[in-house]
Parts: sequence; C-alpha cells; structure tokens
Amino acid sequence: MRFGGFLPEDAPDPRIAQAEKAKLMPVPIMGFVPQPTLEDANMENIMSQQGTTGLSQMSVSIHYTLWRNSDDRSDPVNLADLDDSTRRALDEPVPRPRPAWLVEMVERRRYPMLWEAVRTTWTRDASEFSTPSRLLMDHANHILMNRFRKELGLGDMAVDRFVSPLTEKAINRETVLTVDGAEVPALEIDTDPFVYAIGAELSTDTVLTAVVRRDELPYIRLKFTQRRPMTV
Repeated sequence: MRFGGFLPEDAPDPRIAQAEKAKLMPVPIMGFVPQPTLEDANMENIMSQQGTTGLSQMSVSIHYTLWRNSDDRSDPVNLADLDDSTRRALDEPVPRPRPAWLVEMVERRRYPMLWEAVRTTWTRDASEFSTPSRLLMDHANHILMNRFRKELGLGDMAVDRFVSPLTEKAINRETVLTVDGAEVPALEIDTDPFVYAIGAELSTDTVLTAVVRRDELPYIRLKFTQRRPMTV
C-alpha cells in the first residue's frame, strides 16, 4: 500500500503485470534487432479494442533507452537533455528506501528514451482504419502530438488533441525495410523535420510501424525482428 506518497520496498513491479497483458497479443510482438546502442526498457504501451465477439484490435508499442556511446555508458554524451528542475529532482536524495524496479526506472530518466518507437498492430477484421498507411500516419502523429508539442506550437492537449500534423500525402509507398533478415515492401514518412517513420504489412492482419526522432537516426539500425522474451 502507499504511505505518505512513497511506495514500500516490496511494492510489485508493474512491468510484470504489463508483460502478462502483452501475452494476449495474437501475433508476435516486433522490435528492433538487438544492437549495442539500444536497450529494451521492458515497458510497453498497450492499446486494445473489444468487439461483440472478443478482441478486435490490439497494438503493443516498445520503448528503448538509447546509448549514444554504448562502449562507455558513463560518457556524458549518453545523457538526455534535461531541464534544471528535472535534473535536480533526479539528484535529490529520497527519505525512504524505494523498490529496486522504481530506482531503475527513475535512473533511466537520465538517458534518452525512444518513446513507443516500434509498434505492432493486429486487427481481426480489416477496415479503412487498419491499413498500413493509416497505421503509419497514426503512429507518427501520436509521437509528434505527445513529444513535440512545443516544437509544433501546440497548446493544451484538451484543445489540440485532434490536430494531425501529418496526412497520408506525406507517405512514400516505394521503399523496403528488413524484417528477420529479409526485405519486405514498406511505406515511409521522410519529410517531417522531427521524426522519421517506416512501416510494413507483415501479414493480412498485422502491421509493423516504427517512429524515431531524426537526431537519433545515426545511432540506430532500422531492422526488425520478433521481440525477445522480457526479463523483469
């Protein structure tokens, strides 16, 4: 239980329950191929829809910690660009012991996070809202609306929540991406100044999309495979 706003040391790790929820995904969850600069943060964003006959759509998005210098994690180049108040909050000593998982998650805030970078979407019944182009555009807009509000000149989320910075006109339909070592036809958005997005239909009911900040692209190989089992 919570006491005075602090979690007890034995508070359960919420990632375990989230990992169990992710197991409901009817298809394999995809991620970046293993690479030194990326660390799976063991955190997912899960969205699902239920129809009259059960699960009708589900998506799982994966977060990654970025290591610009993976050979030396103590190198300051690895640190995120934090404002002074956030940095002070991270450096302040805490009056009570914390659960180990919370200490880890707080420490991760010091480093850049590829937020919801790779998303797998499964749809039972195809519709205009489940096409690869629509899902790619929705993923890219989701990142832009949540991570680049200041750069886009957007105000309060309650006012601007229906703004769509990108439309399907931004999509290039003549590219490829690598999945499990094989090239597959893909779509990309390569005109936005803040993010690069790429996606592909993996099967009739499954679409893979990925959205990455442009300034992080030099550190990442845009190749994909089935995500490894989580270790939390």
